[in-house]
Amino acid sequence: MTRILADLPDDDIRWLDARAAQLGQSRAAMLREAVSMYKTKSEPVHGHDWIRSGAGIWKDRKDIGDAVEWQRRERAASARPWDYDYEEVRAEFPDLFDEDHDREHEYYRKVMGSESFAPRRSGTS
Repeated sequence: MTRILADLPDDDIRWLDARAAQLGQSRAAMLREAVSMYKTKSEPVHGHDWIRSGAGIWKDRKDIGDAVEWQRRERAASARPWDYDYEEVRAEFPDLFDEDHDREHEYYRKVMGSESFAPRRSGTS
C-alpha cells in the first residue's frame, strides 16, 4: 500500500475524526472507504452495464404513485392531435387535452382523411 500526503481543510479533518470515532474506525480507514466508494460510482460504464445500473432505480419512489401509471400518463402527455391514437389517448386521459386540441384533431382528420386515424394493425405503418 502506498502512503499519500493530502491537505484537507481543518473543518473536514474535525468532521472526519468525529465520524471515524463514531464508527470505531481510523481516519485512514475512512479515507480508504471514501475513495473506494467514489471510484465505484465514477467508473465509466461499458457496453450495456448502464442497463443493469439503472434497473430498479425508481422502485422506491413514493412521489409518483404507481410507476407504470405515471409512465403511461407521461407518454399520453406527448400525444398530438395528428397522432393516429389521439382519440383513444384523449378518452383515457381527458384532463390532458382541451377544445383547441380537439379542433386541431378535427382539422387533421379532414386534411389527412379518417383512414389515417384508424387503429394500426401489425405489419402496417
